[in-house]
Amino acid sequence: MLPEPATPAGRSGLTALLAEPARGVVAVDFDGTLAPIVPRPEDARPADGAIDALRVLAHRVGTVAVVTGRPAEVVVELGGLRDVARLVVLGHYGLQRWADGALTGPPPAPGVQVARDRLPDLLVAAPAGVTVEDKHHSLVVHTRQALDPAGALARLRQPLARLATDCGLELVPGRFVLELRPPGIDKGGALRALVEERAAAAVVFVGDDLGDLPAYDAIEALRRDGVPGVTVCSSSEEVEALRERADLVLDGPAAVVQFLLALAAAIGD
Repeated sequence: MLPEPATPAGRSGLTALLAEPARGVVAVDFDGTLAPIVPRPEDARPADGAIDALRVLAHRVGTVAVVTGRPAEVVVELGGLRDVARLVVLGHYGLQRWADGALTGPPPAPGVQVARDRLPDLLVAAPAGVTVEDKHHSLVVHTRQALDPAGALARLRQPLARLATDCGLELVPGRFVLELRPPGIDKGGALRALVEERAAAAVVFVGDDLGDLPAYDAIEALRRDGVPGVTVCSSSEEVEALRERADLVLDGPAAVVQFLLALAAAIGD
């Protein structure tokens, strides 16, 4: 059964999507939403049934997209998404697009290489377990494997903020991560651009982390512009901010998969 959003705006958004699915956009994050969070990013895999859910939904909704901070091609390979027909993957917060087997996007900002060169010296005294994920267009410092993840995050925040400023980047927090990336790039801009490109009549976005809040902002702005939408949270004890703002809260990636399948079933063939 398709769960009902808790808010009037969310219910209106879902009703609009079901009424005109061919002009709908359903967008989901990857880590923590389609795929459970794991200690090592390279080990992330979609929850059971996620690929089938995307495949079915992509034939019943105008646009189905994965919107991620990771490189698009990495998510395509980790997720096994190459064979999901009609799927769009927006990587690096919309800087990259993968669709129909083709990847497009600009070169990295020059400041990313400067930060890449300076980061090892900055982290030489970091707590054990702190790791760096090089995403080509950005650099992510992970503290999840440290003995005190929250303490390590707090300790590194100011030095990394200074490095970001020096390199013309911005420092963006997430779930036990601090990301150095080009300013003005986020999931909200990526989602809004996709909605406008497809002339969507309704939009659903599912996310789980602080980096997904701009997509929530985008949906609220789209509502004011007359495009109904639904904000959905893949719940986690670590991120309260999304649960407080979501129209619908789901219990992690397995529940997200069931929601996508129920949405496809409600639309029908």
